[in-house]
Amino acid sequence: MSRKAKNRLELTLIYSVVLFMFMVIAYPLLWTTSISLNPGTSLFSSSIVPERWSFTHYEWLFANPQSDYLLWYKNTLFVAAVTSVVSVLVVSFVAFAFSRYDFVGRKYGIYSFLLLQMFPVLMGMVAIYLLLNVVGLLDSLWGLVVIYIGGGLPMNAFLVKGYLDTIPRDLDESAKMDGAGHFRIFFQILLPLTKPILAVVALFNFMAPFMDFLLPRIILRSPEKFTLALGLFNFINDKFANNFTRFAAGAILIAVPIAIVFLFLQRYLITGLADGATKG
Repeated sequence: MSRKAKNRLELTLIYSVVLFMFMVIAYPLLWTTSISLNPGTSLFSSSIVPERWSFTHYEWLFANPQSDYLLWYKNTLFVAAVTSVVSVLVVSFVAFAFSRYDFVGRKYGIYSFLLLQMFPVLMGMVAIYLLLNVVGLLDSLWGLVVIYIGGGLPMNAFLVKGYLDTIPRDLDESAKMDGAGHFRIFFQILLPLTKPILAVVALFNFMAPFMDFLLPRIILRSPEKFTLALGLFNFINDKFANNFTRFAAGAILIAVPIAIVFLFLQRYLITGLADGATKG
């Protein structure tokens, strides 16, 4: 086989795989969008190409007095925004300490971060519930924020530390010779250089409250404090009032804030994922 034919075959295989993955991703998205535009309420009577297009379900989510969708959206945005911002700050300080300072327990602390990732969150559900109950944060959005920040700290700190290790320490030494302190080195020199990996951390932490159902299900009890995942579950939970079309409409709108944040951070994401995952 000639080299030219071999290259064409490789390109054909690559594009075939990409096309297959695109279809795997696009098919359920297309179905969800179509279901949300079907005028009925049943999943089985819906078709991938609706006979009559209708935005009734979207109107119901925002205009019907019985709908708490806007409240759930507000709660989720609050949890996502606070979790994302605070996580970036906390993870930055922790990663900076592990990357730039030598202290007792540093080596074993890094190993502990890796070890903690081996255990699923489900193992700590009972302890999380009891702890939040003791401190008075059960059935509270702030309690949910604390768990998201703490739960993502080990992996995110290890990721950012790996990125910080790639930045030469000569920059720190030069800044110290010019009279810069630790905080000035961190905020004015290292923090701007770590924007790519911090963008990854911010995006992942912003997405988590929109996608997670289990933690809100355990922590939150009051309907007015539900997040989107927990609130939308009620549309399909009742045996005698399943409304998959409203559920689909609500699920489609979840992608809007995530897409906006992704577009805002996209110029940093590829670099951050590649460098943080392969270096350290």
